[in-house]
Amino acid sequence: MRRNIGSGSPWEASVGYSRVVRVGNVVHVAGTTATVDGEVVGVDDAYEQTRVVLGIIRGALEEAGATLDNVVRTRIFVTDISRWEEVGRAHGEVFGAIRPAATMVQVAALIDPQHLVEIEVEAIIS
Repeated sequence: MRRNIGSGSPWEASVGYSRVVRVGNVVHVAGTTATVDGEVVGVDDAYEQTRVVLGIIRGALEEAGATLDNVVRTRIFVTDISRWEEVGRAHGEVFGAIRPAATMVQVAALIDPQHLVEIEVEAIIS
């Protein structure tokens, strides 16, 4: 059984995606940025953006019936890999004990030039 969960973003309908898709016990959270109420939080602060992103993801997981403990993979997209330690520190504060499989890659750009990081996750509810 598939359950799509939206965030209310105006882009979901026009682009054709959901913030979260749960199929059975598997939860996929779409790429998430530090955008709250249409505003980028933590401009020029990769640590703060990562912290905010992971908070948004935590809420999305909870809405799907999952927790951060259920996360098995994270994919982290950054616009400046030289800032990996800032991003990694925030990621480690959340996932240090959980230790999902993780990837961090530099990309040319994200949808808003103020975005420094975007994260997507996969979780399995056991």
